[in-house]
Formats: sequence, C-alpha cells, structure tokens
Amino acid sequence: MSDSTVGQTKQFGKGQRLVPAQKAQKWYPVDDESQPKKVRKTIRPAKLRESLKPGTILILLAGRFRGKRVVLLKHLDQGVLLVTGPFKINGVPLRRVNSRYVIATSTSVDISAVDSQTLEKVSAKDYFTKDKATQKKSEEAFFQQGEKPQKKVVASARASDQKAVDQSILASVKKENYLGSYLASSFSLRNGDKPHEMKW
Repeated sequence: MSDSTVGQTKQFGKGQRLVPAQKAQKWYPVDDESQPKKVRKTIRPAKLRESLKPGTILILLAGRFRGKRVVLLKHLDQGVLLVTGPFKINGVPLRRVNSRYVIATSTSVDISAVDSQTLEKVSAKDYFTKDKATQKKSEEAFFQQGEKPQKKVVASARASDQKAVDQSILASVKKENYLGSYLASSFSLRNGDKPHEMKW
C-alpha cells in the first residue's frame, strides 16, 4: 500500500506521528445495515424408501387419522405422499402425508385403473390450500359463540374428485377377500409388542 492511501508521517516536536489520509467518521448510524444471511445448504431431492411404491397400503403414525390404513397413490415433492382411505371404507379422504410418519406394509392394491387426469389435478400444489376468509367477524357472530358450530361443508368438486379416485380402488379391493375389512381396521400396539421385530 502506498503512503498516499495510508497517510503521511509528520514531525510533531521531537517525535513523528502517522496522520491518516482519511479521517474517521464523527457520526455512525444507530442501526446496523442488515445483510442477507448466507445459506450454504443445497436443496437435494428427498430419498424415498424402496417399500413406498404406488398402490402400497400404509399405516399412518401421526396426525388426525393416525392408526388408519391407507393406499399410496403418488409421490409428491420433498418426501410428501398422496394417499386415500378409500373414504367409503375408513373415512380417510385424499391427503398429503409426510413419508417419515408412515409404515409400509407388504400388502398392495392395484391402482392402474385410477384416472390419470384426476390424479394430476389432485396432486397440484394449490389443491389443498385453504381459502382465506376475508370477512371480519360481525357483532352477531360474536354473540353466537356459545351456540353449536356449523359443520364444515365439503366442496362438491372435491367430493367428485374423491369419488373418481376411489371408484377404481374400491373395485380392486372387492376382488380380494378380507382386504376391505383390513383397510377398515385401525392399527394399535399393546404392551410387549416390538414393532422393529414385526413383519409388515
């Protein structure tokens, strides 16, 4: 570095002192300027287990329908699975489930006859998003809090999609003996059961 950028040495009495070329600021901002955080992680595609194949019957381990047996329809982004009950057998609708919270069984159902267009429509990202209520609570709604809440009304389009997907699955379930009752039954563990030693 040259002396012009660093400063100059000047004589002060008997000694010398380095005088900087640029003086330090007298005023500094109160808040530090926020800098964007450097993210060094790279997004890698989720590795799915070999046992998670479309048509496999899964056992849900978490969520509202834990313990229920469902049919795997499709793999979605980032390790999320699209599953169905079918709804008529065990009451589980079309849902997205994290692949970490399922147990894959050795039993499978033929889902080759499922309508591909409906399956593509259901697996879209915005299919499961909720509509945000823009209306504010009025005074009448405030005073009606003690009354019984109204039942949620399922959209007719979603109900028709559910029927279209489940129709062919129900037909293949009826072909095999006891498969319907197997899907309808809930899974549970008792004292002394060792899941890691069980064969699914």
